[in-house]
Amino acid sequence: MYQIGVVGPNTSVDRILGLADEFGQVMRFIPLPYSEFQETRNIVKENDHQVDMWLFSGKLSYLIAKSVLESDENLVHIQHTESSLYRCFLLMAYHQGKFIERVSIDELADSQLEVALQQLDFPAKDLFVKTYDIETNPDDLLAFHLQLWREGKTDGAITCFEGVYLELKEAGVPAYWFTPSELEVHQALRILSERVRAFYFKDTQIAVEIIEIDDFDKIAENARNPYRLQYLELRLKEALIRLCETIDGSLMERGNGRYVIFSSRGAIERRIDMLRKTIEQLSLESESTVAVGIGFGETVFSAEVNALRAIQHSKEKAEPGIVIVQEDGKVIESAGKDQGLSYSYRMDDPEFLDQLKKANVGIRTYNKIAAFVRRMGWTNFTTKDLATQLHLDERNVRRIITSLSEVGLAAYVGEEATSLRGRPSKIYRLE
Repeated sequence: MYQIGVVGPNTSVDRILGLADEFGQVMRFIPLPYSEFQETRNIVKENDHQVDMWLFSGKLSYLIAKSVLESDENLVHIQHTESSLYRCFLLMAYHQGKFIERVSIDELADSQLEVALQQLDFPAKDLFVKTYDIETNPDDLLAFHLQLWREGKTDGAITCFEGVYLELKEAGVPAYWFTPSELEVHQALRILSERVRAFYFKDTQIAVEIIEIDDFDKIAENARNPYRLQYLELRLKEALIRLCETIDGSLMERGNGRYVIFSSRGAIERRIDMLRKTIEQLSLESESTVAVGIGFGETVFSAEVNALRAIQHSKEKAEPGIVIVQEDGKVIESAGKDQGLSYSYRMDDPEFLDQLKKANVGIRTYNKIAAFVRRMGWTNFTTKDLATQLHLDERNVRRIITSLSEVGLAAYVGEEATSLRGRPSKIYRLE
């Protein structure tokens, strides 16, 4: 059964749990309410190890969690749609006996409020909007609504925050909580159910892990006698068997310092830290570098093919490490580290492929460079920056970027003087 962490204000969490009964056979919902939305950061950090998926009552807490986990793969949030906003206006009209035009509203900076109001043909001149983000203090939103009300500029307020809503009501302001409808909660739960189903199938994919000790021939030659080599091999196998026991894997020895482990994707991904520690131990025991290639696939054959691609990538790196090739062609370098790099060796854009062919640059090379530039947040870069960070030969990187510039996939945008002598470095941008 998959563990689902439910995050939001107490009222929202209770409401979600009350509507989640029909999904209880495959998912166990763990209530993790907060008093202030800023608490989301600590809630996620402290509970991520025991939660398979996260469900958030709103987009704000979702964005905070995404910044903490640096991925939204296991995150789902309930969408606030136009229907919830229209409900607030209907309640206003019902309680005050007329359609209210003078309203203050707080909204997330990237919401679709304007589009929703256009559909109502709402007179925007009487609407006061305050946007917020993950750094906003709810007290500022409360002050915004109260000031407009006390100045007589509004006849009511709509807020996304339960705390602000309750304080406005206490102050006598006709306030309405912009909260998701039951239909929207059900929709989020269905999306979550589909994510869990996909997560299950991905979790049970076959994983093949190839571990290769570099220059094992030289290690064998330098051994003073065959017994020392056999003792070394026993120590290596002992470490690998402990790893297999942890990930429910099966070990095969291919000889000459190469080992293969068969397991499941879920087991590998959950114990990637254990794998890294094992690799460090193998490296210390053999006094050599160790390359690791992991392949995921629906069948043993496809997983092994991907593992062979992964081990080749790992051995080509200046510093061999753990490389994963997934079933969709996505490559993950330095897996298990905070600065892991993800890119694909596949591309389905014929026009783009034609440009790469003219530039004589491989798909994997381009995707790797583009992924790294995105991860670093670079708008512009020099070939030296790229070569240094990716541990590549600067002359080769310069050739690649120059070729990309010639076919319009990169652009020369300026120069950078790094010293008093020598020519300045050219600055480029990917197009």
